[in-house]
Amino acid sequence: MRAFLFPFFILCLVACENPYFPKPRGYYRIDFPEKEYQQYDNGCPFVFDYPVYATVEADPDRGARPCWVDVVYPGFNARLHLSYFPVTDQAVLAALIEDARKFAYSHAVKASGIQQSRIDHPDTHIHGVWYEIQGNVASGLQFFLTDSTRHYLRGALYFNENPRRDSIQPVMDFLEEDLQTLIRTTRWK
Repeated sequence: MRAFLFPFFILCLVACENPYFPKPRGYYRIDFPEKEYQQYDNGCPFVFDYPVYATVEADPDRGARPCWVDVVYPGFNARLHLSYFPVTDQAVLAALIEDARKFAYSHAVKASGIQQSRIDHPDTHIHGVWYEIQGNVASGLQFFLTDSTRHYLRGALYFNENPRRDSIQPVMDFLEEDLQTLIRTTRWK
């Protein structure tokens, strides 16, 4: 009889608990710093403003050219690659612009959409194209800037993690404002 009562007693205790409901998946809370900018001017033929919570480093790649720099966002595990090329003639400029388009559209396989918009600041001789690539892609924000005669600067934002747009979207929105500030404050020397 005791062998029967003990399992019955345990069953009664377990049956009185509330039903289990799975909890939704949570994400880390991200505390964004205040927007404050400083100027990058390190002997390259361009200057721009970048945030104080970022650093600017020389591109570490073996094939990097002079004035290829990375704006590093250590708090967000992100890096903006900036590549500068001097423009020697219109054929070189056309090839660089086509390369920027190819780089942006190389993400089309995984992208759910690509929006592009013109960048045009005639007072500072800054012209270019802004690419916003939707979906789980390696680089969701890209751009190029040129004065159409002597200078060309290309940028691409990368995160050092698997591209899951739903989880990095708040950070991308925050950093997009920094990239827009960089574009707006770029000046050719």
